[in-house]
Amino acid sequence: QVQLVESGGRLVQAGGSLRLSCAASGGTFSNYVMGWFRQPPGKEREFVAAISRSSIRTYYANSVKDRFTISRDNAKNTAFLQVNSLKPEDTAVYYCAASSASMIMTTPSQYNYWGQGTQVTVSS
Repeated sequence: QVQLVESGGRLVQAGGSLRLSCAASGGTFSNYVMGWFRQPPGKEREFVAAISRSSIRTYYANSVKDRFTISRDNAKNTAFLQVNSLKPEDTAVYYCAASSASMIMTTPSQYNYWGQGTQVTVSS
């Protein structure tokens, strides 16, 4: 059983940056593809970014490409999401998730474990 705990979300002005962290415990972190999803107010959860087990491959939603960067540190059992040039439409609860699949996945149902989420609010 893998436990995931996100941190780093807060209120930030448009154009600002944040670094979200996802600390994992209870499993072998390097065995999992890691993903970040977000759920804007009143909307469904959506894919943001994912990274392969060894960090060789990353994949991003078009809406965040060139602004967000996903990374991981397998030695520290932690995944990160650097979010830059934030826009009000980036306001959402951000979740990290772990998938036992062998390749990058983009749909929530393909992820086995989820964190509780961290709130990012971007003011205009």
